Amino acid sequence: MNIRNCKECGKLFQYDGISKLCYNCRRKDDEDFKRVKEFLYENPKETITVVSEETEVSQDKILRYLREGKLEISADSSGIILDCESCGQAIRTGRYCEKCVRDIERGLKAGFVRKEEKKRTESKRSKKMYTVEMKNKRN
Repeated sequence: MNIRNCKECGKLFQYDGISKLCYNCRRKDDEDFKRVKEFLYENPKETITVVSEETEVSQDKILRYLREGKLEISADSSGIILDCESCGQAIRTGRYCEKCVRDIERGLKAGFVRKEEKKRTESKRSKKMYTVEMKNKRN
């Protein structure tokens, strides 16, 4: 049984491995998200300050929704600015720009390939040593 404190209210709850919020705070967070999403659908060019004031949702929460990829800044919006956490380029949603995502992906894949190659060479070496040992035992 995995019990944690809610990130929002601090109450204990059974952690489901998905959200760091208790059931009540998660439900309230979903309602806040719906209000922000509806407001931005009707007013796509508004600044984050106006969105926060009109929906009564904090700017931090709105930025979290953007970082999580739940919301996307419209192409013609100049009110909300989001920067790539790696290179600082302006982005519309998430944490990284497309170029940085590709670079991170490439780096991760390269790490897996090297690890697999290392295992293969080690297994080849161990097989050779085993056959040599078996040959010596026969003689």
